[in-house]
Amino acid sequence: MLAMAFRNNWRRASFVLLFHLLLTLDLIFASKGDEEDEDPYTTSDPKKREPSPCEICKFFITELQQRLDLSAKSKEIIETGHGLERKKRFKYLTSELRLTEALHEPHICENILHYNVHAERKGSLRYAKGMSETMQTLHGLVNKGVKVELGIPYELWDKPSAEVSKMHRACFTFAEKYEEAIEDWYYNRQDTESLINFICAEQFLKDKDQSCLKEVFELKGDTGDGGDDDHAQKKKQVKKKSKKKKSDGVTPPPASGEEPGTIPTTTADTPATVGMDKDEL
Repeated sequence: MLAMAFRNNWRRASFVLLFHLLLTLDLIFASKGDEEDEDPYTTSDPKKREPSPCEICKFFITELQQRLDLSAKSKEIIETGHGLERKKRFKYLTSELRLTEALHEPHICENILHYNVHAERKGSLRYAKGMSETMQTLHGLVNKGVKVELGIPYELWDKPSAEVSKMHRACFTFAEKYEEAIEDWYYNRQDTESLINFICAEQFLKDKDQSCLKEVFELKGDTGDGGDDDHAQKKKQVKKKSKKKKSDGVTPPPASGEEPGTIPTTTADTPATVGMDKDEL
C-alpha cells in the first residue's frame, strides 16, 4: 500500500517537474525568437541600435556634397608639366585633384565622428552635429552641482557613441565600394543628376528602404513660409526684453517656500543625483 502511494506521488511530482521544465524552455525560445525578430535599425534598445543602410549612405553623401560645395565656385586653373614638357591647363572645378581632396584630405568618413545621437528625434534625424538637448540639460545640471551618473567618466560624455562609431566603420566600407560610382557621377553626371539620387537611390538603396532620404530637420515653429525669419525675429525680441528687465533691476520673485537666491535643484552640501545610461541619450 505504501509502495503504491509512493509511486503515485513520484509520478505526480515527475509530471509537475516536466510541465515546469517545458514551460521554461518555451519561454526561453519565445524570448530568443523575439530578439532575433527585432529590427536593429528601429529597436528602442540603444545598445542594439544599428545605423541603417539608408542612414549610412545619406550622411556619407551629405558630407561629401558639402565638401564639394566648398570648392564649387573656384575658378582656379591648374597647370601641369615640367621644364621643356608641354604644359597642360585644366579647370580645378572638374579636376581629379578636387575629387581626391574631397574624399581623402582628410578622409570624408572622419566627419562622421562629429555627429551625435539626438535621442529626442526620430529616424535619421537622430544623427546630427552638435550636442543633443538631453546632453545640454545634463551638462547644465552638472554645472549647478547636481551629481549625474551615466556609467562613464565625465570626460568621456562627449565622445562618439556606439551608434556613431558603427556608422563611422560602415562609412569606410561604403566609400571603398562606391568610389568608382562616385567618380562616374563626378566626371559625367554632376550637371544633370544629384549625387544622393545617383549613389543612394539608384544604386546602394535600389532594393532597400529609402525613406530616410526624404527626412529633413525643421526648427520648432518653422512653417516653411518664412518661418526662419520669424523665428530669428522672435529670438531678437526675447533678447531685447531680457536686457530691459536686467537694466530695470527687475528680479523674478522666488517660488513659494524658497528663500531668495536659492537654487531649487540642489545644494552644495547635499547634491542631488541623476542616474542614466549614456546609450539611452
